Amino acid sequence: MMKKITMMAALALAAMSADAQTPVHGVNKADMDMSVKPGDDFYQYAGGGWLKANPMKPEYSSYGVFDDLAETNRKQIRELFENLAKEKHAFGSVGQKVADLYNMAMDSTRLNNEGAAPLQADLAKVKAFSKKADFTAFIANQHLYHGNPFFGIGVDTDLKNSDLNVMWLSAGTSGLPDRDYYLNTDADSKKKQEAYRAYLVKLFMLSGYKKKEAEKASKTIYNIEYQFAEAKMSRAEARDYNKLYNIYTIEMLQAEYPAVNWTNYFELMGVKGVKQVILTEPKVMAVAQKLMSTLTEQEVKDYVAGTIIKSATGVLSDDFINANFDFYGRMLNGQKEQKPRWKRALGFPNSLLGEAVGELYVDKYFAGESKAKMLKLIENLRKALATRIANLTWMNDTTKINALVKLNSFTVKVGYPDKWRDYSKLTIDPAKSLYENVGAASYVETLRNLEKFGKPVDKSEWGMTPQTVNAYYNPTTNEICFPAAILQAPFFDVNADDATNYGAIGVVIGHEMTHGFDDQGRNFNAEGNMVDWWTAGDSERFTAAAEKLAAQFDQITVVGDLKANGHLTLGENIADQGGLRIAFDAFKTTQQYQQAKETDGFTPAQRFYLSYGRIWAEHITEEAIYQQTKSDPHSIGRNRVNATLRNIDTFYEAFGVKEGDKMWLAPADRAIVW
Repeated sequence: MMKKITMMAALALAAMSADAQTPVHGVNKADMDMSVKPGDDFYQYAGGGWLKANPMKPEYSSYGVFDDLAETNRKQIRELFENLAKEKHAFGSVGQKVADLYNMAMDSTRLNNEGAAPLQADLAKVKAFSKKADFTAFIANQHLYHGNPFFGIGVDTDLKNSDLNVMWLSAGTSGLPDRDYYLNTDADSKKKQEAYRAYLVKLFMLSGYKKKEAEKASKTIYNIEYQFAEAKMSRAEARDYNKLYNIYTIEMLQAEYPAVNWTNYFELMGVKGVKQVILTEPKVMAVAQKLMSTLTEQEVKDYVAGTIIKSATGVLSDDFINANFDFYGRMLNGQKEQKPRWKRALGFPNSLLGEAVGELYVDKYFAGESKAKMLKLIENLRKALATRIANLTWMNDTTKINALVKLNSFTVKVGYPDKWRDYSKLTIDPAKSLYENVGAASYVETLRNLEKFGKPVDKSEWGMTPQTVNAYYNPTTNEICFPAAILQAPFFDVNADDATNYGAIGVVIGHEMTHGFDDQGRNFNAEGNMVDWWTAGDSERFTAAAEKLAAQFDQITVVGDLKANGHLTLGENIADQGGLRIAFDAFKTTQQYQQAKETDGFTPAQRFYLSYGRIWAEHITEEAIYQQTKSDPHSIGRNRVNATLRNIDTFYEAFGVKEGDKMWLAPADRAIVW
């Protein structure tokens, strides 16, 4: 199944974990570097002590305070899995599925003995393909059971009718993180391109292909992916949902992309009644059409075989896993070592049986009182944002009313779902290989997604599992969600002072609320429909403020001569500064702020900002900075602190930042969106 259009705006990257630290309730001076002036480099001032005490570990490309919680989380889940493995479970039970899947991923002896054998039946079917056969049936079979050669489909919300699930269609598979990895011609990019082609050769040879066959297949795959890269929009451009929302009837699809019999294709995929689709990038689909029509029979076989092999590296023997790590981990991310097998093995039940694992996790580890306190915090932040909207000088009353209606319509999800997902259709059979079991799970998930077509959107469904250390806003459901795993220190600590909690989880709440009004979220109304509810003048003023913020980040050098991408990261940067302002406004209503007493030498306002600065301390390799800047909508931690705080007036007041300090930005140059 294709990766669906991701509407959610999440807080941060998937965490790369570190060892858990001894908990300290509130701001810890040991985490700071007070040799640095807060007005020169607040990122270093708030987190430099932690960085010095916690050097980068070789298994990480990014390692920070934010990730400590994820590592604690992994250890808790490992304990759950190992305890399950000691017990007897009825076949077909959740316990059996989780335990057997984890044990199979841990069984390196079996995986290494099997080698590439689990792949061979599927590769044999590809090798038997003939152009005389039904190409549509061949592609549909691949899409149901394996990967997404040429194009892929998925069911998701209609952006203009958020109550309905519709069919989405996208094209263009890629093995490199972003189109620029293919298109750039500098020496470093050429080195990575050559390494990727060599990686493909190695995978094919490990799978039983002769060297010349492998080299030819590698060349074919790279050339196909390069053509897709040439046609793709940039990631910043693709943030505009209007550009991704292209309605095509089946008749239009058949006329423009006739290499596939579309009516037959959807029937083979088990979906009935498809009259139209939403096509994300017609230019890329045009490339797919050309390739499906002009590639030789052998080129089709090599390309499709490549999609199977590339997606299987994590479920095969160590030689496949090591080849994958050498390229993606070592070369593209700068990691020195792989994570231990147990950490990698966790990912299989955690992703394929995510909510089943989540139910076990919540039962054992989630403190119920956290949910009630979190809901109170959220309402405090909601009131603060409402006041902020009402007092905006650049927005007129008509738009304000619409904004307040949207804010008051937010659905709030905290901790875990009210209804857990049913995994009864998934069979995990330890007599079969890990490859076969993961494939079966992927097939069940594909069918689960396709079965939603034409049905009402289930707005009670969660977009993250409870054990995920993250949070999100979804514009089509107009919801903010905070999974159980993030409701722990350093984000949320029931024993810490208000300043610490408002500066951490409070900013997270405000961040997700602001996503409802960032450059993407603002295009959706209270019902989650992509509707323009702004007056023309207000829209122009918003865009001017947003462009001012984007321009600031565009000027920042992140590594070498590479600049930050202010438009790719615009939504997250708006949410960061909005979250800070909203959380601080809410914090000002607390007794701690109003009493203005110092704690451990810091004022309440200072502790608020120290809490925020601390959670973004991170070590990150140059390779990971490059990849994040090219492909991720989140700024690196240093910029989430220093570049954002330069726009926050109350930060200047809290630390006496003045002209001449390195972080000083003249008031007229500060970008204020929300």
